[in-house]
Amino acid sequence: MLWYVALPLILIALYLLVTNIRIVPQSQAYVIERLGAYKETWNTGLRLKVPFIERVAQRVSLKERVVDFAPQPVITKDNVTMMIDTVVYFQITDPKLFTYGVENPLSAIENLTATTLRNIIGDLELDESLTSRDLINTQMRSILDEATDPWGIKVNRVELKNILPPKDIQEAMEKQMRAERERREAILRAEGTKRSAILIAEGEKASQILEAEAYRDATIKRAQGDSDAILMVQRATADGVKALLEAAPQDVIVKLKGLESLTKMAETPSAKLIIPSELAGLAGLAASAKEIIKE
Repeated sequence: MLWYVALPLILIALYLLVTNIRIVPQSQAYVIERLGAYKETWNTGLRLKVPFIERVAQRVSLKERVVDFAPQPVITKDNVTMMIDTVVYFQITDPKLFTYGVENPLSAIENLTATTLRNIIGDLELDESLTSRDLINTQMRSILDEATDPWGIKVNRVELKNILPPKDIQEAMEKQMRAERERREAILRAEGTKRSAILIAEGEKASQILEAEAYRDATIKRAQGDSDAILMVQRATADGVKALLEAAPQDVIVKLKGLESLTKMAETPSAKLIIPSELAGLAGLAASAKEIIKE
């Protein structure tokens, strides 16, 4: 009879035991409450809770989360309204504070991100807002991380995903970019033309220098040739005189002197010359020598 009473109790106890066993997975934490009050936080492993007294109040993921918030209207310092959407990377570091710190953590982070973004962009002009993404990201991460610390949340990164200025501002920026590209193109074209002109001038200069050097070398060679020719004529004349002197020095000198005197007399138009046969032969010999030297 006792078995009929004990068996249901044993089955109920086994059922309660099995249903109150919890296995906490990796990268998760369970927040446990006892009679409505916080008791402890379970980390990874096999856990057993007391039935009817304890309950799992919150299952918290400890992995890093990525939240993409909708675009928010912000106004710059120069009164330009832009739409900016942000991406926040955060991680829960304290499951207890995350569970009891704020009612809706994601909504709180979104609103905090929007207000922080408006405050930062409000101190910047349009051009600064478009070119200072890293500065804005750093400031937002620092402010959000400090503000969410009481909620058990650590903000790792904040990124501005898109910055959308008004349509008229976009058109003006596109025109400015087009004008800048055209200006750079004109500068590059002018630099190319300038470089080409410089290269052509340098080529002409080098050509003229080479022509001048060639003319100079030719003139020097020509002068050296004339000098060598004159030197050869003088040497031939000296050799001829030397040969005559060796043959009959006194007679030849006398005859040459007489021939020179007759030559000077012949320069007078009214003079009539009678050349002795000895001088005529010597003059023929001299003329023959000159012909040989010319050849």
